[in-house]
Amino acid sequence: MRRSILTGIVLVTGLLVLLDLMIGAVNELLVLLAAAAAVGGGATLAVHHARNLAAGDGDSVASIVLLLGMAAILVAGLRPGSSGSSDPVVLWLVAALLAPIAASVFALLFIFLLVAIRRGFTLRMRETAVLAGAAALVIVLLLPVGGGAGDWLAAGAGWVRDVPLAGVFRGLLIGIGILVAVSAARSLMGLDPDDE
Repeated sequence: MRRSILTGIVLVTGLLVLLDLMIGAVNELLVLLAAAAAVGGGATLAVHHARNLAAGDGDSVASIVLLLGMAAILVAGLRPGSSGSSDPVVLWLVAALLAPIAASVFALLFIFLLVAIRRGFTLRMRETAVLAGAAALVIVLLLPVGGGAGDWLAAGAGWVRDVPLAGVFRGLLIGIGILVAVSAARSLMGLDPDDE
């Protein structure tokens, strides 16, 4: 069973690459597929919460807030005369409602990071010190400071993103590519871990 799944993944990936080389429009089709998956996920979320409201299960207040928020964004973006996601009403809703919610979630992430660092220092001192140092460096580089110091911090953050992080990301992509190639070759040749 596992071999057939891997073979299917390898086959589909190879066909997508071949189609992209032959047609060149596979990227647009994949974007449409991702958009359809997002619409399907949103519809499933709305149906789930509507069903919870009808059955009286779960947190009804949260379901009502979620459904009203989804309806407000959809009505603002799809009303007649609207320019879609660049409509001023949609931009205001995003800036006034969604951006503060995202900021709150990131604030909670900082608190959870502090808790993880505290727990990490009790288990592994050296690795946690590296984690805490990297987190402190990122926080300092992203401080909203004006003037010459702000320009220097922004340039430093850009360098960190473009040089070390890009190098790590390229290394990860190369490693994943090698792993996929080896796994595909083993699967196509019919080799199991027992054959080693």
